[in-house]
Amino acid sequence: MDRTVAVISGGMDSVVLAHHLHAEGHRLSLLSIDYGQRHRKEHEFARRTARRLNTPHEVTDLRSIGTLLPGNALTDSEVGVPDHGGEVSGVVNVVPNRNVILLSVAFAKAAAERADNVAIGTVAGDADTGPDCSAEFLAAFNAMERVACAGFAPENLAVIAPFIRMPKHEVILLGEALGVPWQETWSCFRGGDEQCGVCATCYDRRTSFEKANVQDPTVYARD
Repeated sequence: MDRTVAVISGGMDSVVLAHHLHAEGHRLSLLSIDYGQRHRKEHEFARRTARRLNTPHEVTDLRSIGTLLPGNALTDSEVGVPDHGGEVSGVVNVVPNRNVILLSVAFAKAAAERADNVAIGTVAGDADTGPDCSAEFLAAFNAMERVACAGFAPENLAVIAPFIRMPKHEVILLGEALGVPWQETWSCFRGGDEQCGVCATCYDRRTSFEKANVQDPTVYARD
């Protein structure tokens, strides 16, 4: 069985990823990273996933790094989370270099534990706004880590992204087949008591359920 460190936020894609890898027989270790995001509430849903799968789970505290990442709605309290709509909305929600940071931490953990893989739940379309979600980025990242960890990590250790060619609605269909409880996932960037229903990630969530023709059990604060 492969030993795999999976980066999990508590969102739909990463929760399906955890269920998928677990079903495939991976020896999983789940890793969430607090980088100062306002929607860190998502980590509670990552914890629930770990309990459901009886899998180890850690939350790494990098909150202080959020002060070095201004100008976006996720880590800068001066920037409001916009409702979905338009190019500006997408740009404001991007934390440049975020996956470089998250995957570097996960890769270090995987190297220390002599794991076989680091897994991330990137889906098709993510690279449209986040270039560090692209297949090109992952190939370059793995090439860099082969140099950085040469002699100190398993030779074949690499980041894998099983869903990188799958649109979100297909990931939902996979999650349905795996029995993922959608009410135990969190998408909203605002991080309130309920998912807002109108920010970019809530919009993607709602429209992806519609495309998949799967009932959305989520309670949204706004229609």
